[in-house]
Amino acid sequence: MNTELIILGCGNSFGTPRIDGVWGKSNRKNIKNYRTRCSVAIKKGSNCVLIDTSPDIRFQLIKNNIKKISSVIYTHEHADQTNGLFELRPFTFSKKENFDFWNNKELIDIYGSKKTINLLKKRFDYCFKKIGSYPPIVKPNIINKKFSLGQANEKIHFNCFEAKHGSVKSTIYVFNNTAYISDCNDINIVKKNVLKNLNFLILDCLKIEDNFAHFTLNECLYIHKKLKPKKTILTNLHHDLDYNYLLKILPKDIVPAYDGLRIKL
Repeated sequence: MNTELIILGCGNSFGTPRIDGVWGKSNRKNIKNYRTRCSVAIKKGSNCVLIDTSPDIRFQLIKNNIKKISSVIYTHEHADQTNGLFELRPFTFSKKENFDFWNNKELIDIYGSKKTINLLKKRFDYCFKKIGSYPPIVKPNIINKKFSLGQANEKIHFNCFEAKHGSVKSTIYVFNNTAYISDCNDINIVKKNVLKNLNFLILDCLKIEDNFAHFTLNECLYIHKKLKPKKTILTNLHHDLDYNYLLKILPKDIVPAYDGLRIKL
């Protein structure tokens, strides 16, 4: 059974344009420069796994016609990866035609590191336990280094490990000969055998200039050279990185992501 990955959002924490209308060096006439915050969906049959719930997740799921979420896995606890969590409420509603929040279906399983899950429980307590008349919508799970999500031939198998992202740790997920690294500045990932010779490496590339928590463009070129994937796809892009500019300067096996990009794994 085919597995598909959808780049729901590939922008940095501000998105492009920023909320104040700033486009930076990105050409506003190119729709591929319109970037919402980072999140992806992995689909295999009826199994749909989200990686992160960005603040733009409602718009992203509507735009990509995603009407079912099986589970969610989190890279880390930052707001641009998690603040869309409460938007998942309708996926737990009963099947009645009318709004029926109080007779919800099974909870949505969410997965992350112990630190990430504990922080989500504090910030979104109303999503984890009944408060007043409002029922919970998610069930927390601490991830293992290897785990699978889905049933029978729709299962998706994951390997994961943590890497440095500024002052915190971010979880890197490897599945279907693909790695998703949306937030990272840990150059030591080039030593990880699990990341070598992949089909797709989806890699954090914030800016050309140095940044304390993200890879630069030159670091991405170095990582690509060391890990040798068939294709590297750059994500978490700042508004100073114009889509067409990147296409012109990058080798053919490295491309910028864009919102709505679909990849057959």
